[in-house]
Amino acid sequence: MKQSLFESRHQQQWQAFADHLKQLEQGKTKANDIADFPHQYRRLCQHLALAQERGYSSYLIDPLQQLALRGHQQLYRHRSHLGAKVLAFLLADFPRLVREQWCFVLIASLLFFGSLAGIALLVYLFPDLIYSIVSPQQVAEMQGMYDPEASRLGRAAERASSEDWMMFGYYVMHNVGIAFQTFAAGLLFGLGSVFFLIFNGLIIGAISGHLTEIGYGQTFWSFVIGHGAFELSAIALAGAAGLQLGWSLIAPGHLTRGESLRLAARKSVQMLCGVMVFLLIAAFIEAYWSSTTAIDPWIKYLVGALLWLLVAAYLILAGRNRHAPD
Repeated sequence: MKQSLFESRHQQQWQAFADHLKQLEQGKTKANDIADFPHQYRRLCQHLALAQERGYSSYLIDPLQQLALRGHQQLYRHRSHLGAKVLAFLLADFPRLVREQWCFVLIASLLFFGSLAGIALLVYLFPDLIYSIVSPQQVAEMQGMYDPEASRLGRAAERASSEDWMMFGYYVMHNVGIAFQTFAAGLLFGLGSVFFLIFNGLIIGAISGHLTEIGYGQTFWSFVIGHGAFELSAIALAGAAGLQLGWSLIAPGHLTRGESLRLAARKSVQMLCGVMVFLLIAAFIEAYWSSTTAIDPWIKYLVGALLWLLVAAYLILAGRNRHAPD
């Protein structure tokens, strides 16, 4: 095929690609408009290869090469938007979503932290009450895990020699299981989430009160205060996401229950994604910081207090600026 015929046949496509490329470079094209860009780019590269194979003049090949280079840069720049979206979600969208769903977050927090604090006080005042909530075997295991003489805190005897990274994986799986259970149970018209919020609060609170009453308070509280800022907050937020699912079934409004659930699930799943990040951070702190006995308790208390303030400030203040990165 002669060069002139080749040019005339494809010139309009090249011009359309150049115009589209210019819009991308100027940031004037929306995300939905770039769906066809990879196809246009591949077609241009095919034309460039044909032109080079047929030995067309540099007056044709050079401009096509420039378009291909610019297109390559734009193609991979837009693929990298996933990282920007994840960053924007963590820095702004997630805390903004938590504040938007403040009613469910408040209810879940009252159920979880209220039951935790209440039963902790009762068990501390009436020690035998612990055996009505936790089995004697579990009580003995907890005492072994938080014995002031233990070489690593928060670990059962059979796990005492485990590597920190193995414990990190264990904590992740355990915590994620609790959070997902609390979230998914919301499909039972919210009653499941209510149950697991109170249940987990009672278990944690009962153990807290018992260990404090027998004199293991310093080892226990210095252990939990650090990662607890993320872990306990995550459980409450997972419950809030589950309550939102349940409420969409109880009060669907003018929508069908299926449609109401579908709409609520969008925000609930986003909330759960943020919860997973919290749990990963909690597991890391628990495995590499909380469990060590080489650090003085007062340092752990100080760091733990700072982490609680950090979590509170993040959820309350982050994302208030609408110009947060997106």
